[in-house]
Amino acid sequence: MVRTQPLVSILTTGGTIASRRFADGARPALAADELVAGSAEAGVELRSREVLHLDSSSLLPEDLDAVRSAVVAELEDPSVTGVVLTHGTDTMEETAMLIDLMHADPRPVIMTGAQRPADSLHADGPANLSAAIAAAVDPLSRRRGVLIAMGGSLVPARGTAKFDSAADAPFATVRADLPRALLPPTSIAGTRVDIVMLYPGVDPSIIGWCAGAGATGIVLVATGSGNTHTRVVDAVADAIGRGVVVVVCSRVPRGEIVATYGGGGGAVDLAARGAIISPWLRGPQARIALQALLAGGAGHADVAEFFAAE
Repeated sequence: MVRTQPLVSILTTGGTIASRRFADGARPALAADELVAGSAEAGVELRSREVLHLDSSSLLPEDLDAVRSAVVAELEDPSVTGVVLTHGTDTMEETAMLIDLMHADPRPVIMTGAQRPADSLHADGPANLSAAIAAAVDPLSRRRGVLIAMGGSLVPARGTAKFDSAADAPFATVRADLPRALLPPTSIAGTRVDIVMLYPGVDPSIIGWCAGAGATGIVLVATGSGNTHTRVVDAVADAIGRGVVVVVCSRVPRGEIVATYGGGGGAVDLAARGAIISPWLRGPQARIALQALLAGGAGHADVAEFFAAE
């Protein structure tokens, strides 16, 4: 059959966009066909499929793998113009990052969601879904990897974080033109990478505990430009000596992280002991990147090369 209209595949995973309010709180309730029912875009053919039916805060690594695999499966159809993926906003930045890391196809993958449940008076899901469909058929979206369409904004997945818990456009990027280094497709389930938030008085033994519990990678969310206490640096060096790959990012929302400070606890000291600085990616996306790298068999040098290319 020869198609005269672009075809957009809509994959649903749950989240607020598919939620209704109940006495015990809002939760995903709309099936894929219900979610898409009011989204008849002029001149666009739509098809939909449910992948998951979960709030994104409850996703596990195997769920992220399943979502990425579903996107890949849709793009095996050459007649598909683009894919729209509906998803909860709580962890959208992580799923978007995973897909983007392994998305070599030039066709766009547009992620969208909502800040208010579908039965809210001012539900934002329908407008976001319409915008995502429009972006999926826009030739300017091609070769840009995964994009997030929310509240009238369209931002690249890589380097993006949820900056606002309530705004219609909750996502912003720390840098809009990050290079898109691609990784071989692989499953991240079974590869443990932990995040450790650093703060005044943090117990350095947490790092050793993570290593002992099976983490092959640790992301340190450090203060300022990647700084901490001297005792943390010693714990990091010990973990690296045990074969754990440690990446350092910042808890500051914006700006490039450059190893500047020494004094025993600065990023200069961490780097000297073998830690890898993430200049732009923040904790959640740095963790996904490290998890994907290690799952694919990357060693310390490979991880360092990836983050140096940000």
